[in-house]
Amino acid sequence: MGCDSDTLIVQIYVDDIIFGGSSHTLVSSFAEQMSREFEMSLMAQFFLGLQIKQGLEGTFVHQAKYTRDILKKFNMGDSKPMTTPMSTNTALDADEDGKAVDQKEFRGMIGSLLYLTATKPDIQFAVCLCARYQASPRTSHRQAAKRLFRYLKFTPELGLWYSSGSSLFLRGFSDADHAGCRIDRKSTSGTCQLLGTSLVSWSSRKQASVSLSRVHSCCSQLLWMKATLSDFGLRFGKIPFLVDSTSAISVAKNPVLHSRTKHIDVRFHFLRDHYEKGDIDLVHVASENQLADIFTKPLEFGAFVHLRGELGVTSWRCVDNALIKGEIESQWIGLIALLV
Repeated sequence: MGCDSDTLIVQIYVDDIIFGGSSHTLVSSFAEQMSREFEMSLMAQFFLGLQIKQGLEGTFVHQAKYTRDILKKFNMGDSKPMTTPMSTNTALDADEDGKAVDQKEFRGMIGSLLYLTATKPDIQFAVCLCARYQASPRTSHRQAAKRLFRYLKFTPELGLWYSSGSSLFLRGFSDADHAGCRIDRKSTSGTCQLLGTSLVSWSSRKQASVSLSRVHSCCSQLLWMKATLSDFGLRFGKIPFLVDSTSAISVAKNPVLHSRTKHIDVRFHFLRDHYEKGDIDLVHVASENQLADIFTKPLEFGAFVHLRGELGVTSWRCVDNALIKGEIESQWIGLIALLV
């Protein structure tokens, strides 16, 4: 709902409500109105288990308390910290000759880690890789999961920073490690979508077929976001879609190549259709700046930290330092409420 230049956005999940607006007056008025109608309890820092720090400069979302809780739950509180979630030498497979481990415990570890990916996209790939072996976990799989916990011990305070000063432009990244799975040679695709500098959607998944259709899901997500954001009065021209595959760009842009690639999954040509309509603009990005790379394979420390930072994964201490230096501007404020 909005009035002139003011905007109020409300999201409801069962009995939890989160709302924010472009002015204190609008938000306060809505909070008072809701309080008269319902018995409410304002939760300044928590929403659906997520910890939230808010201010005029932006919003920081993290799960530091939850991270410490699961470290304690799985007896990893005193473990040796690791600087990355997975070694670049890691190559998990079914390991049928390996020693079986407690399936219930392993599934509990994976479930806890999956919930953390809501604010820690830097562990998305490693968690999803380990999750493939929940049916029959082996020692090697549990060791990989424990490595993840040791990384969490090193980075418990990391979360996502959403700056209110960020420009509102939409862009997407897509990447894949071609035939990376040791079992069936299928690829792991990674995608992420950002609104300005804010990461709003990301995924890491094993492809259902050996094909070039990985770009389809990212393109579809961008188009859905474009349509959704139009409801809030935001309009976009061609959305930059960044890939590091020159062949993908050539097939989408060159009609001659298009006619010679009938064997390629028909969903891939979905990309070409939207390129011709002007919905997206295929842009080549250097591999070292391909943000989706972090969702497709383990990376060495330098590359991992670089891409993690580009995704907006940081700590409140770093954000606070930036605010002191005046590096972050402000536009929006918000409040969180919990119905009881």
